[in-house]
Amino acid sequence: MKHDLKVNMNEYLPLRDVVFNTLRQAILKGELEPGERLMEIQLAERLGVSRTPIREAIRKLELEGLVLMIPRKGAEVAKISEKSLRDVLEIRRSLDELAIELAIQRMSDGDIRNLEIAQENFRDAVEKGNAMTIAECDEHYHDVIYHATGNNRLVQILNNLREQMYRYRLEYIKDADKRQILVLEHDQILKAVRGRHVAEAKTAIREHIDNQEITVSKNIKEQQ
Repeated sequence: MKHDLKVNMNEYLPLRDVVFNTLRQAILKGELEPGERLMEIQLAERLGVSRTPIREAIRKLELEGLVLMIPRKGAEVAKISEKSLRDVLEIRRSLDELAIELAIQRMSDGDIRNLEIAQENFRDAVEKGNAMTIAECDEHYHDVIYHATGNNRLVQILNNLREQMYRYRLEYIKDADKRQILVLEHDQILKAVRGRHVAEAKTAIREHIDNQEITVSKNIKEQQ
């Protein structure tokens, strides 16, 4: 499926950086799919820019491991690897356990209500079935927990990691059979938060991430 790529102009950034950020987000969110060829002329036309910033962006994306240069073929979006998935989720598992522990200790009744609302929105998104909306609502659910920690440095680290999580989150959510399991897992986390049961919440969040790793790893193997 071909997505409309849009350049969000930022007066504080050079055009090459804006193009790089646009293409990076498109890859991370799955708008440019793994294995898809990146044709400079076509991308320049779609973004309404010259080929020069496209070429520079592709070089930087190659350095980040998001793009592969194939001899006699050109650039293509790098496929998701089990190693990169494992690396990201190992970090996320530990940080999410820390976040849920701090959040439970510090959450106000208003924060808990915000988490309940986030779960209602997530459940509604799952029923409607749009993968991007489900991913965004899933992200917001976890953001409520992160911000409830009151630890700005932890939130900043998690936000940086979140960009690398987009691809895996979407890959997981593409599997419609797993969506109701996600709803149940969110419910378990919410129940533990309401009761302020730290150990129960940490177990629930760990299982939530473990299940994601199992499913996405299986998908990666099937695509190889």
